[in-house]
Amino acid sequence: MTSVRDATVLDAAVAVLAAARSVTVLCHVQPDADTIGSGLALALALDRRGVPVTVSFAEPAELPASLRTLPGIEHLVPPTEVPREVDLLIVVDCGARSRLGALADRLPGASATLVIDHHRANEGFGTVDLIDETAASTTELVTRLLDAWGVPIDAEIAHCLFAGLVTDTGSFRWARPGSHGLAERLLATGIDGTEITRVLLDTHPFSWLPMLSKVLASAVVVPSAAGVGLVYALVRAADTHEVGPEEVESVIDVVRTTSEAGIAAVFKESRGQNDRWTVSLRSRDSAPGTADGVDVAAVASTFGGGGHRFAAGYTTYGSAGDVVRALIAALG
Repeated sequence: MTSVRDATVLDAAVAVLAAARSVTVLCHVQPDADTIGSGLALALALDRRGVPVTVSFAEPAELPASLRTLPGIEHLVPPTEVPREVDLLIVVDCGARSRLGALADRLPGASATLVIDHHRANEGFGTVDLIDETAASTTELVTRLLDAWGVPIDAEIAHCLFAGLVTDTGSFRWARPGSHGLAERLLATGIDGTEITRVLLDTHPFSWLPMLSKVLASAVVVPSAAGVGLVYALVRAADTHEVGPEEVESVIDVVRTTSEAGIAAVFKESRGQNDRWTVSLRSRDSAPGTADGVDVAAVASTFGGGGHRFAAGYTTYGSAGDVVRALIAALG
């Protein structure tokens, strides 16, 4: 893996950006603020330099409501409008081609591909790979790239960058060296960090509450799992018709607060595919009986998924009982 801190890599990334006459930015499926914030920040910078740019993600059909307030949203297009051929394809916050979903088929049509990511397990599938697992967010890496390219970071770009930083650090609960300094720099552009954080992390429709009550009623603790304990809950498709995907995704942040377990999992049943589940995993960085917590990215990788050491996920198939038993078996 090549670190983005390597000036040679930054120079190569700037070179492909400067040479591009058309750009597509692809975000991962089930997009969050880090991937969309990274994509839109780049789109704003490219547009201001007169470069045609589109941003897209494969699924779901609509962007989560909390992300629709990000500047640059006019550059976002549906998957069907993503060009088949382009000078430069930029992939943001994707640890693997599979995270692009149906849009992975756009990779062969690009003259060059720039991958910008902070996931440790990234396979490095770009012409240029800016990958730094020590970065708190992909928007942090985008900031470094824009600085190297000489692009001024104004309030609109800062809004997008801050969105990824605040969400991927969990409101700075998982901040890394430099995270607070970057936040201070972005806030100095005049953005309202309090309001951005409220919209992204602390706002849900009322329908979230009854959904949450049903899901939490399904929660189970398995004390022996991985030697640190597992708490898990099931999100049934029938319970999600009145809420959006971001409300479903937020369940893991409630389940993970359980003190009796070092690992949390939420199994989310796909609508229209009752045997398909997306699974969110979280672990504490200092679970009882471990030196530095359980690496859930390694666990997810056994099911074809991935992520960060303490936050990962995967997709699996089977009955509810089968997928739960498979995870418990993998944890040991």
